[in-house]
Amino acid sequence: MSPRVTGRSETISSAENQWLKRFRAALRASAPEQDGWLGLEGPHLVQEAFASGLECGAILLSASGEHFLEQLTRASSRATFLKHVRILRTSDKLFAGVAGTETPQGIAALVRAPHRTFDDLLVGGVPLVVVLVGVQDPGNVGTVVRSSEAFGATGVLATRGTAHPWSPKALRASAGSALRLPVISGIAAPVALAQLRVMGLKLFAASVEPVAASSASPGASDLRGPCAILIGNEGSGLPAEIDRSADARLQIPIAPTVESLNAAVAASVLLYEAARQRGTRA
Repeated sequence: MSPRVTGRSETISSAENQWLKRFRAALRASAPEQDGWLGLEGPHLVQEAFASGLECGAILLSASGEHFLEQLTRASSRATFLKHVRILRTSDKLFAGVAGTETPQGIAALVRAPHRTFDDLLVGGVPLVVVLVGVQDPGNVGTVVRSSEAFGATGVLATRGTAHPWSPKALRASAGSALRLPVISGIAAPVALAQLRVMGLKLFAASVEPVAASSASPGASDLRGPCAILIGNEGSGLPAEIDRSADARLQIPIAPTVESLNAAVAASVLLYEAARQRGTRA
């Protein structure tokens, strides 16, 4: 059942309340619900959701988190919209029982996930899209999304088998970037890459191992044009067929004593180099 926006305020005193169960499931889920609702926890993410204009179904407050509603009302340009959102109040103990963090701050919300298309990935300058293939740690996914926004990428595409960028942990790691930057999830990697190529993007694979003469350092590669950077699984990198299908390969030089870089770190290094070449970073 989807939450209804009624504008009513309600106090919850039982752990068996259906709204608490709904929040518990949403704040500990690995992906948004089938009907598109996702859970956000903490004042920063909730405020970002309002600033992004996302539909809000309900806000849950603990006794100690009550002041965040006042802050949200003052900070949000959509403050009048709060009059139409269901406000749920409960005790600190009951809130902690549904929260997805160890030290909950006392505010959470159910919001409708933003709808994005392939065209959205290409808006905002010369297209620079990060494609995640099998990145399984939601913390890494969120960090990549945050770095993507920081270094001027136009979007992130998380292919099927990658942790969902709107899972609670990924959203926290993105620090709200996943609510602002165009993000698409759940498309099969071959389909996604074929679509990006049709749309004129050059595909750069971040390879785990150098591939003879076909690999180049990021600084020796031209990342100024429309392009996509492919980032693979934390342990095994990109699948062989995806690696082979790329137009070029990027190899970040690292010390021989280090086997590989964390996926999010590798993506951040490549994104910084792309930003440097494009003149958005010195």
